[in-house]
Amino acid sequence: MAVVGAGAAGALVAVQLCEAAARRRIPLDLVLVDPAPEAGRGTAYATEVPEHRLNVPVGGMSCYPDDPGHFKRWLCRHGESTVTAADFASRYRYGSYLADTLGRAIITAHGTVSVRRLRTRATGCDDAAGGRLELRLADGGTVTADSVVLATGPAAGRAGWAPAELVASDRFVPRPWTPGALDAVGASDDVLLVGTGLTAVDLALVLDRPGRTVHAVSRGGLLPQPHAVAPLPAVPPPPGLAGLPFHRLRRELTRHFAATRRAHGDWRPAFDGLRPEIVRLWQGLTDDERAEFLGRDATRWNVHRHRMAPSTAETVARARAAHRLRVHAGRIASVAPHQDGGLIVSLADGRELRVAWVVDCTGPGLRVDADGDPLWSGLLSDGLAAPGPLGIGVSTDGGRLLDAQGHRERPLFTLGAPRRGELWETTAIPEIRAQAKEVAEAVLAPLTSAPRSVRRRPTDQFGLPLSTHAAAAASFRCGLARVITVRAKAAESFARATELDPGFALGHAALALLGHECGADVDVARELADAQRSVRERGDERERSFVDVVTRRIGEHEAQAGATGGTAWGTGDGDTALVDHLGRYPADAFALGIAVPTIAFSGVVDLDGSLALGLVERTASAYEGHWFHTSLLSFVRQEQGRIDEAGELARAALAAQPASGHAVHALAHVHYESGEHRTGRDWLDGWIGGQGRGAVHRAHFSWHVALHELALDDSAAVRRRWFAQLAPGQVNGVRALVDSGSLLWRARMSRNWTGRVPVDGVLDAVARDLVERPATAFTALHSAVALTAAGDLSALRRLRTHAAGADPVQREVVVPLCSALEAVLEEEWATAVRELRGLLPSLRRVGGSAAQREIVEETLLYALVEAGHSDTARHLLEQRLDRRASPLDRRRLAGLSL
Repeated sequence: MAVVGAGAAGALVAVQLCEAAARRRIPLDLVLVDPAPEAGRGTAYATEVPEHRLNVPVGGMSCYPDDPGHFKRWLCRHGESTVTAADFASRYRYGSYLADTLGRAIITAHGTVSVRRLRTRATGCDDAAGGRLELRLADGGTVTADSVVLATGPAAGRAGWAPAELVASDRFVPRPWTPGALDAVGASDDVLLVGTGLTAVDLALVLDRPGRTVHAVSRGGLLPQPHAVAPLPAVPPPPGLAGLPFHRLRRELTRHFAATRRAHGDWRPAFDGLRPEIVRLWQGLTDDERAEFLGRDATRWNVHRHRMAPSTAETVARARAAHRLRVHAGRIASVAPHQDGGLIVSLADGRELRVAWVVDCTGPGLRVDADGDPLWSGLLSDGLAAPGPLGIGVSTDGGRLLDAQGHRERPLFTLGAPRRGELWETTAIPEIRAQAKEVAEAVLAPLTSAPRSVRRRPTDQFGLPLSTHAAAAASFRCGLARVITVRAKAAESFARATELDPGFALGHAALALLGHECGADVDVARELADAQRSVRERGDERERSFVDVVTRRIGEHEAQAGATGGTAWGTGDGDTALVDHLGRYPADAFALGIAVPTIAFSGVVDLDGSLALGLVERTASAYEGHWFHTSLLSFVRQEQGRIDEAGELARAALAAQPASGHAVHALAHVHYESGEHRTGRDWLDGWIGGQGRGAVHRAHFSWHVALHELALDDSAAVRRRWFAQLAPGQVNGVRALVDSGSLLWRARMSRNWTGRVPVDGVLDAVARDLVERPATAFTALHSAVALTAAGDLSALRRLRTHAAGADPVQREVVVPLCSALEAVLEEEWATAVRELRGLLPSLRRVGGSAAQREIVEETLLYALVEAGHSDTARHLLEQRLDRRASPLDRRRLAGLSL
């Protein structure tokens, strides 16, 4: 495959070709033909002037049509952590992004796709044997290819407006972006820019300086409009526009723009909402109507459609206010040399401008061969290509060139500016990236249509087929084994699987899920987009269903996080999809692990509900006593209060797989609820130092050991445990909030920690939004506890305000909890007792385990003692001791009897 042009369009095509060929395992020899030193920049993105900004916000400039956040995430990873989708990045930065994305695509496809760069120009294209094409190169070489993509970008315009004496002058700059074109311009030389579009704006920024006047002239004298600083949502156009005669279409759109401005105070939302319809409307016009638009409306359309970044507009406004930039409406009539070596430029209305230089800023031409490009000129003269409507661009069928007879027989494709005659809206990245994907699909289609030999697919540990090859399947199985045992480095195994097979959908979906729910260091949106693309191309029903589940969970997380400013877990539609998936594919261990909220994933519902229990019980026959399923069942049973049965199941699972984190977690709860604190402490501490060395969530296992040490009333052991295994640096993020922070509060309530507890370090290890604007009631409960331990009454009140506007569980449980804890901090003990007692019946709704929710009961017990309600405190302690043994509670009870 040959791609002529390695600017933005060529780079985007090359990215799509590399990634699609790698996913489908199609061996490909890709040749990029372009004299530029670096791929991806072209003319537009080679400028190093920092004031040259994109005229489309960051959120619209992703390389991938199905992953709009890709460019924003790239910027965040490359030093611009505060960038938003509404910002306007520098053009040079965007060129770096294109080059880096292409480089990564080439690396990912290594072994399947080989890529060569030929730093020369293509000067011709001829038919070759076997239906192939031969490119003639400026250096005398040739390239023979099965398909050729012409990604040549906009053609340079012809200065037909320029008088002959100007064209002959050495003071005329016809192509300002040619390297060195402006080097001769003196520091105090006045300059005339012919044209007032985006090209003129860019040159005005380059040339602006004190002591120089930059003039800009065009027939309308109109500069591009600025983008809004705070853009409003797009407003869709009224229905029924397609097919209207042009005079009626113009009238309806004028009314639409006016109505939008009246309703929203801005016309821009109307233009933005019209953008998806522009191609359809343009194609509905006759050639005469298109010509009428070009002659009457195109200039005004362009200044509103192709806008300046707000910062650019501000710079231009300052230059105009200082009279360093003067904009004129008019037409150049004549040019004469001035005695001082400059030029006198006469406008048609008689005005004269004395300048040292004249620069052509009229922008690209509409004809592909307007600048005498030998490649396009040869294609048109040989009949291999045909002019587009009104002679603009060329004729294509979905990007495939039509010849002079209207046939599409040759594997010759184009995209972007050469399609302007038939599409009009085709020169911006949002359109080019979609065309790049379509062209890549069309180029590769003949190579994927032939039937492949049937072969047995590899499977996972539970016999489910995997749509990949054996090596990638082995890495996937390794990752799945680590997930179901709750071991570290699962993401590394899945990443290896996708490196071996970039088209392996389940590998990408697994990475996206681990990044989403477990904080793995992966690009979640990118992996999800790869999973979605790959599963469409190569995936069975089970794999498509799993990718859909992951998509829904992540989508719900983003929606909730956007609404709350925090971190959310999938609920609702994603849960329904997950349950349906397990109903059809009960042996999908990854999906079952997601659904049952034990320690690794957030689950579908609280375990005291019937859904999680039903999922475990209904899937039992698919596992035939496998230790993984037994581990999950043991955890469910202990939450049901069936402690003895849970212990037997956990021990059976551990006998088969001593590293099973789910079984260990279940047994830790069994020991705690049974009051077997010494046994539980010693056994779990030994496991952490042995089989548990490679476990994830080790902090939570350490928290369980510390609970036993608290119950044993061993203050010194609790402090040692906290500093060794639960202090910030050892634990960060939400795990620090849930485990480290809660342990400190328990230790303080039980008087096992004297002096101020070091909870400030815990809060510093957690994002502030996660503390004060949590998206789940479970996180909010632990935020409230940590803020109380820190004595931060103001933050606790902010958390209460947030919870009052959040989901029903936060409103109905977390809000009164915050009020109760405020009373604790203010030492209003009677109020604290009343509100904490009222909370206990509804506390299950926040989720988590009974051992985690017990922290509210611990706080109530402390408040009862402080309020002097000794009889009530004694009754509560006796109930707890009836349930399980605890030296701590015996000491408390004895203290009340004194």
